[in-house]
Amino acid sequence: MKKKNRLTFWESLIIMLVMFGMLGTMMIAWKMTPQIPILLTFTLLLFYGRFRGFSWKELQDGIAEGIKPGIISMIIFIMIGVLVSAWSMSGVIPTIMVYGLELLNVRFFLFTVFISCCLVGVIVGSSFTTISTLGIVFMGIGHVMGINVALTAGSIVSGALFGNNMSPLSGTTNLSTGIAGVDNVFDHIRTIAHTAVPSAIVTAIIFLVVGHSTANPDMSSVHHIISALNANFFISPLMLIPIAVLIFCAIVQVPAIPTLLAGSITAIIMHIFIDHPTVKAVSDQIMNGFQLHSADKKINAIVSGGGITSMLGSISLILVALTLGGVLLKLGVVDNLIGKLNSQVNTPGKLILTSMISAIGVNFLVGEQYISIILPGATFKENFEKQKLQPEYLSRVLASGGADINALVPWGVTGIFISGVLGVSPVVFISCAFYVWMNPLLTVIFAFVFGKNYGKAKSPKTTMVREVSEQLN
Repeated sequence: MKKKNRLTFWESLIIMLVMFGMLGTMMIAWKMTPQIPILLTFTLLLFYGRFRGFSWKELQDGIAEGIKPGIISMIIFIMIGVLVSAWSMSGVIPTIMVYGLELLNVRFFLFTVFISCCLVGVIVGSSFTTISTLGIVFMGIGHVMGINVALTAGSIVSGALFGNNMSPLSGTTNLSTGIAGVDNVFDHIRTIAHTAVPSAIVTAIIFLVVGHSTANPDMSSVHHIISALNANFFISPLMLIPIAVLIFCAIVQVPAIPTLLAGSITAIIMHIFIDHPTVKAVSDQIMNGFQLHSADKKINAIVSGGGITSMLGSISLILVALTLGGVLLKLGVVDNLIGKLNSQVNTPGKLILTSMISAIGVNFLVGEQYISIILPGATFKENFEKQKLQPEYLSRVLASGGADINALVPWGVTGIFISGVLGVSPVVFISCAFYVWMNPLLTVIFAFVFGKNYGKAKSPKTTMVREVSEQLN
């Protein structure tokens, strides 16, 4: 970037405030579709950059650089659309719903959802996979049971992100570890467990208490749904095979895209052998999603969905959000704001608070979880070294403030994904995703209370014992 057209800190701050003001007014007050406000903001920012002396080529390079980190995510979105359609048409999702409705108690529903998503998240190492498989099923079951949609979505998201944090297979976990300079991913996991486990315990208790206050569902309606699913689909334990394939691929660390393809292809092959559809019918459903046309409109709405086209709206939102983020990065807005915070830290508590604010800020500015990990990590790594703090405490900040908070940003990649798959905006479930905002909060609180020990501990395990001991005393 040329020095003559570099933006000042105050200029960057004003841009950020104006941008959030515009986005908030149009998206929240005027209830506009997010793509339009973001595109309008991007347009104004683009011309402002040209006015400030940036060439069109520089700005276009910024757009390309902004989009690049999201390309794999967009391909994953397409694969998930295929997976959902394949699992619906074959009977995988209906089978899980039938077993879930027969086994789940409404008063323990939210608690069970949270724990199940935690366990599957740890196994598969992907919050996206957990949400797009178990999440869809639990949303359908919750709808039948009459559970508040925000609570159901909040329990799914909370469990999926806890599992993502605690899994050595997680992409964001390994990225946070690498950026912070942690030698062993399990050192990072042990350290983030100091805040993640208490946050998860409190979250589980909340869902248990809230679930017990939930009214009993109309069981005749539940039995009707079970009967309708049995009448329209082949319900059998055999239909759990695609799930086993998905979990196996995750355990042996097959990347996300081939894992999703394996789960989809297995379901499609089973569908072909069981129901004998035409090739064109399968192709149409993969592209446009599965549509059940039974006499029961309620069951049609619950099990229909998926397909590549169902993800195009989310992908377009990711594109415009990353485009806006790329221009902000090219103009130096993000660097200016983080750089200013960088100069204000002189204690472990202040450093971790500042790092957390930066990670959250980048999430809201750029909307991309990987950038929200990379930028603050690269910026504050030297500060952690100067204060002789263990790098695991930086990776903990990056995982909670960078990866997790992205789920609560309406234009963030994870937030867009959740909204597209579960049909619930982050604005709706944000207050119920207790784990997602509790973990970063505890990370900051622990830093001020126990930060003096972060550089002295011989290992994360030693510090964990000290933190627990001091809490008990």
